[in-house]
Amino acid sequence: MARRRIGFWPRFAVVLIKSLMTIWTRRRWQGMEHLRNSGGVIIVPNHISHADPLVAAHFVYDSGRWPRFLGKASLFRIPLIGLILRRCWQIPVERGTAAAVQSLDRLVEVVNSGGAVVIYPEGTTTREPELWPMKAKTGAARLALATGAPVIPVAMWGPERMFDPRTSRLNPRPRIPVTVVAGPPVDLDRWAGVPPTKAVLEEMTEVIMLRLRDLLAEIRQAEPPALWERPRRTERPGAAA
Repeated sequence: MARRRIGFWPRFAVVLIKSLMTIWTRRRWQGMEHLRNSGGVIIVPNHISHADPLVAAHFVYDSGRWPRFLGKASLFRIPLIGLILRRCWQIPVERGTAAAVQSLDRLVEVVNSGGAVVIYPEGTTTREPELWPMKAKTGAARLALATGAPVIPVAMWGPERMFDPRTSRLNPRPRIPVTVVAGPPVDLDRWAGVPPTKAVLEEMTEVIMLRLRDLLAEIRQAEPPALWERPRRTERPGAAA
């Protein structure tokens, strides 16, 4: 990545975020070599805190790649923040609308041109009480099928100490320990070239999330649970059919 030619706003974002993260975190990073190639790549982190996009951006940038996040379109409408996001080549998505398809097309363009796209498969911070990965959406799998790009799992632990989504508590204490580990590409070869049916996308997503979960278990040195699945809603006795 030609960092000298990234322009004013991207450089401003780098200085701001790296300065903040250097003070706020004490980092243990592993597996950056899995991101250091010149081709397109799909990076899939676990999502445990509103602070972890900053951690992920720092990790990916220091690996030598420019992170391109898929973000809620509402963020791009916030004055100044939206300007910075757009000038830093981030990608808005209108969730639950027809425009979401256009966002996927844009992601395909970015990956095929050699970019590093960061997608949170879960779509939001995990609802699991112990912050293990939960059942994910199929966007990363769909992008992998469309591009053939490697899917790199990135597990992190520590951002929940910076901001805990369970309590909405911000911890401004400096030097919070944060661990980020990138694993080798997830083996998705068996689905190469197949149509993106619902069953195929769900199978691929489960393989991606199991690998991400197991990578997190290695960091936490704990036995991981099964992937989260929301229990079915049951009708109350006497409810109308």
